[in-house]
Amino acid sequence: MPRVASAVVLSEDDRNQLDQPGRGRKPRYDEQKVAAMITATLQTKPKGSTHWSCRRMARAQHVSPSTINRLWQEYNLKPHRTRSFKLSRDIKFLEKLTDVVGLYLNPPDKSLVLCIDEKSQIQALDRTQPGLPLKKGRCGTFTHDYVRHGTTTLFAALEILEGKVIGQCFPRHRHQEFLKFLRRLDEEFPEKLKLHLVLDNYGTHKHPKVRTWLESHPRFALHFIPTSSSWLNQVERWFGELTQKAVRRGTFVSVAELKEAIEQFLQAWNEAPRPFVWTATVEKIMAKVERARQKLEEIQPGWSVRKKRKKSR
Repeated sequence: MPRVASAVVLSEDDRNQLDQPGRGRKPRYDEQKVAAMITATLQTKPKGSTHWSCRRMARAQHVSPSTINRLWQEYNLKPHRTRSFKLSRDIKFLEKLTDVVGLYLNPPDKSLVLCIDEKSQIQALDRTQPGLPLKKGRCGTFTHDYVRHGTTTLFAALEILEGKVIGQCFPRHRHQEFLKFLRRLDEEFPEKLKLHLVLDNYGTHKHPKVRTWLESHPRFALHFIPTSSSWLNQVERWFGELTQKAVRRGTFVSVAELKEAIEQFLQAWNEAPRPFVWTATVEKIMAKVERARQKLEEIQPGWSVRKKRKKSR
């Protein structure tokens, strides 16, 4: 007959004895050694390099790579990763931030909020060799080199409530093309609706002819984001979707083919639009900005002082 394993039932005293401190495997490295490895990761750099690798740190600290790996995971340290950022020095940063975030969190009645920007210099790239298709155990491939067949500029307006996008490609991104795009927006939406446009500080948006046209079309209200704050314009997030899903891995033998791919992505997106929900308040953003400013002042005192531009003679 087969043997039946019997369950071992521990008494309460036995369980308490197993939970007593001092039992189990003792740590191999004391707190002083762990602190030294963490300090070396945060405050030093290897000779001739910009950051530590797991194995290089292990050699420097005379421990195993697995020890460094576990330690970095425990303290959530990732020396191999970086993120780009830039804090705005706009004098009216808080004023502009409050204006734009207010539109996102509390859109005005009988109005539409449109995030507008240009994605310039979209390249029509053709690979020098055909890529290998996706298969089991291997990802798709394409060559590192390419042939460029020209560029185009996409003007896009993202409607924040429904997530629909209106886009149009132009060869250039001057004030003439921007005026054509504004006229299209004027035709797309009913005249009773007021249109609030969120824009960056590109010179085209403030051209005298653009201002003259806006004065004759009072339904348009412009809201400029602070300088160096493209993250505040939601259409930039949509540009990321376009790049990742329609442009980066595409192969185009002409600008016309690139435009067709962009139009197809636009059409597919608007068939099932997905709005980007804004949740950050002004208070949360300003608290994060102030922490970053204080830290940067510690690293390089005086960095936040606006420098006067030298006048050209």
